[in-house]
Amino acid sequence: MCLALVMVVSGVSMLNNALPLMAESLGLSQSRQQWVIDGYTVALAALLLPAGAIGDRFGRRSAMLGGIAVFGVGALLAATTDSAQVLIAARIVAGLGAAFIMPGTLSTITSVFPPEGRAKAVGIWAGFAGAGGTLGMFVSGALVDRFDWSSVFLVSAALAVVTLLAVLAVVPNTKASEAVPLDPVGAGLSAIGIAALVIGIIEGPTSGWTSGTTVATLLAGIAFLAAFVRWERRNPEPMLDPDLFTHRGLATGSATMFLMFLAMFGFFFVSVQYLQLVQGYGALTAAAALFPMSAVFLVISPFAATLSERYGQRAVGGAGLTIAAVGFALFLGLQADSGYLTFLAISLVVGLGMALSMTPATNAIVSSLPRDKQGVASAINDVTRELGAAFGIAIVGSAFNMGYRGSIDAHLDGLPAEAAQRAHEAPATAYDVASTLGDGGSSLVGHTNAAFVSGLHNAVLVGAACMLIGAVFVALRAPSKSEEILEDELDASDGPDVADPVPSLTPAGS
Repeated sequence: MCLALVMVVSGVSMLNNALPLMAESLGLSQSRQQWVIDGYTVALAALLLPAGAIGDRFGRRSAMLGGIAVFGVGALLAATTDSAQVLIAARIVAGLGAAFIMPGTLSTITSVFPPEGRAKAVGIWAGFAGAGGTLGMFVSGALVDRFDWSSVFLVSAALAVVTLLAVLAVVPNTKASEAVPLDPVGAGLSAIGIAALVIGIIEGPTSGWTSGTTVATLLAGIAFLAAFVRWERRNPEPMLDPDLFTHRGLATGSATMFLMFLAMFGFFFVSVQYLQLVQGYGALTAAAALFPMSAVFLVISPFAATLSERYGQRAVGGAGLTIAAVGFALFLGLQADSGYLTFLAISLVVGLGMALSMTPATNAIVSSLPRDKQGVASAINDVTRELGAAFGIAIVGSAFNMGYRGSIDAHLDGLPAEAAQRAHEAPATAYDVASTLGDGGSSLVGHTNAAFVSGLHNAVLVGAACMLIGAVFVALRAPSKSEEILEDELDASDGPDVADPVPSLTPAGS
């Protein structure tokens, strides 16, 4: 399940290193480059809830096997095409397959493991969920250094084959003990609403947050999601009952995952550029520089499960979010000439805090829905992650641009108009302009480095604020350990309901 999870999570991050070569080889415009990445993200986020419900109904392994096959076909098609349109279509196909894989990974774990081992198993899953993005960047960096961009997709296709065989060999086909009715209207409304919302978030930084296209897309997403909530409340057999979000574990767990991935993906977006542009690292070296933070996720997440079982989500999750907030605040002291050891030490603090908070949040979500809805519970966990990641890149990216441009604009006087405009747009183009100025370029490099750090400080302030908001919300709203025990006892006496996550292991064919 962790192998399948990393395959899906790295489906976006692996392109960070391959995209420049891909754009050069296929002549991709900036808009098409964006949709090579975003086509996968939109399809994945939009279909997670319906895919989770289908897995609950027909069997989670069956849904995963179909998703892995579709993902592999999309990766193979992307590796062998020389057409930009086909490449984008292949990425959408891969995202569709990923939507059927991801919910099944977590719901299978919560189904198969007994209560005494489930929290630690979910902790291991959460560790790989947090580390998967960096692992994808590291592997793709190594591949691009030796081969061309298509090797990234070929390895993804090969990994899909390996995962397919592994799932066939060892994974039981769990599903709901009773037939779960499908909700096509709810599925359609949620898919359209989430897709529109994600597209609007993605387009905001590019087209402008006040542009007609961005506003209309965001409003359409909100309208469809509002219609989804209204439909589900009236439907006697809803795919997802909105009132379940009054459950404190589900509400605080979902909010934590959203805020954490908003901050984390925004941090990755800025830190990779800092390492490559300011520190001068290559793509592979930059990915390796972030790897220790991923190692913290892998080591601490299972340990966080043990702490959460002993002290509860409020104590452990709240402490983790507070530590992460402190870590982001420490980045305010980072400068252009700070060494890697400073960056490493601070990133480890952030990683420690996030690892401590991710496992309790995930456990809180999957423990809040009934035993027949574990696929949907896993999909809620994944949707909040995907929405958080999309918001993170958009919001943190906008905060970074404001800080960078506000600083660099004061040092562009005297440059030709076109050169000044290019330096204003982004740090990467500013460094390109500096390389054409001969001896005078060193001054622009220095100003660009300082402006980049200004943007980075804006970005980490957003991250720190998100973590503090999450910590306060968890402290005020999450159940304490004694309340979690009381809820479990009440649920056990009343029969299976929202606090009992263990689904039946009924084979799909029986």
